[in-house]
Amino acid sequence: MPPSANEPLPGQVKPLSTWRQHSNIPTGSSAVWVYPSEQMFYNAMKRKGWTPSEDDMAAVVAIHNAVNERAWREILRWEAIKGPAEGGRPQDYSPKARLLNLLGYKLPFDRHDWIVDRCGQEVRYVIDFYNAAPRLDMPVAMHLDVRPALDSFGWVTRLGMHCAL
Repeated sequence: MPPSANEPLPGQVKPLSTWRQHSNIPTGSSAVWVYPSEQMFYNAMKRKGWTPSEDDMAAVVAIHNAVNERAWREILRWEAIKGPAEGGRPQDYSPKARLLNLLGYKLPFDRHDWIVDRCGQEVRYVIDFYNAAPRLDMPVAMHLDVRPALDSFGWVTRLGMHCAL
């Protein structure tokens, strides 16, 4: 992100945190993914045409980070891996999401594609993010559909084949 991404926008009323949390998600080097600050997230939402509330940004960023950590744990369930994460394709629906939509299900609100290194072979994972029904003890609920992409070497995992790490 450009340096200005962590600076207040014109017309912004309240200051937002510029602190960035480190994740558990490797980036392909010795580093891990660093989540955007409240200010960066607010600026990105405004840039994409959303109307975020400055008062909600602490909760929005916490939910964003928790959902990404959950997605990473789901990928780790498929295999032991190291590799970079890529994402943010909210209008590019996966074939599975499109098929389910034709059957009457809602489309996901976001999609990420993460690339991992499986014994020297790049494997692409697709993560579809769906809103789930909120509960009293969980006012914000999501469902994650995490799987190797069909056009990737990852489909072999579905057959139970793994490499030794």
